[in-house]
Amino acid sequence: MKLLKDELNKFLNSIEETDKKCLKQAEDRLNDLVKPIKSLGKLEDIAAKLASITGNTNNSLDKRCIIIMASDNGVCDEGVSSAPQTVTCMQTLNFTRGITGVAVLAHHFNSDLIIVDVGINAEINNKDVINRKIRKSTGNIVKEQAMTYEEAIEAINTGIEMAQNAKKQGYDVIGVGEMGIGNTTTSSAVLSSLLNISIEDIAKVVDRGAGLTDDRFLHKIDIIKKAIKLHKPNPNDPIDILSKVGGFDIAAMTGTFIGAAHYKLPVVIDGFISIVAALCAYRLNPLVKEYMFTSHHSHERGYTLAMKELRLEPSLNLDMCLGEGSGCPIMFAIMDAACSIINDMGTFEDGQIGDEYLNNLS
Repeated sequence: MKLLKDELNKFLNSIEETDKKCLKQAEDRLNDLVKPIKSLGKLEDIAAKLASITGNTNNSLDKRCIIIMASDNGVCDEGVSSAPQTVTCMQTLNFTRGITGVAVLAHHFNSDLIIVDVGINAEINNKDVINRKIRKSTGNIVKEQAMTYEEAIEAINTGIEMAQNAKKQGYDVIGVGEMGIGNTTTSSAVLSSLLNISIEDIAKVVDRGAGLTDDRFLHKIDIIKKAIKLHKPNPNDPIDILSKVGGFDIAAMTGTFIGAAHYKLPVVIDGFISIVAALCAYRLNPLVKEYMFTSHHSHERGYTLAMKELRLEPSLNLDMCLGEGSGCPIMFAIMDAACSIINDMGTFEDGQIGDEYLNNLS
């Protein structure tokens, strides 16, 4: 385990702050464009943040991908999901066929899918699915730990590897998605532990996932309470939390956020599971947040709590709750628009408009 932990620490310790000098240059450029200051709102913020990440005022996001971590969860044995566990395998294969929500959106917005099996409870022999299976499914968290501490680190390192591969392949931006029946249960357990929520208040973190009935929803809350009571995750150690009540998918996604920061890649958060992984990465090194962009607001109540903890705001509200990484390609398009603003708009000088009046504005 020491070698795995040393490798992870190497990446965590090497993450640097984004370029504040380039951020200021981008902000100055945006303020000089032929428009009222800040009149393009978040588009300007995105353009400036991208500049701080890349070290260049002018950027393009021509090559982009969503990295999807797929894994099964042993807690499905407890009836916490409305869908059978076999859907994880089938939907993972459907990603390769281009017929899922994220696949259609990715195709529409000229984005690639990188699909990674980190723990599906089946043998998958498909050239379009990267095999990094740690083992078939995590343990049932009301009876045993989800995984060992070593396996959690292995999953995180897998996510870092995928970010590294994306960098080598020339991607300009990546998104982080998932597939895993039962993972709103594991994500809720991880988030409750990260926030050190009392057992009595855990219901405030949990939501229905994929459409549970009232009885099944109450059962889901009870399962999460039992798992946390049994394992007592350390709120100050995200890896301990992931190993006890998490999933291979969440751990690998955590690593993808870490890897994106290490390799200076802008990275887009999708929905609930994605933001829980982002929070795990942030707890391991707060600098990763400087490389993160939000996409859509998720209906899961835990999403809002995680967003508040990260001190971020969703960029879009489209009433989406699919997961898979489906918010990422839409956000890529918004980020594209931000790049067009700073790259292609004219300045006051270009427009032959005197900007002296700006001196009188507070």
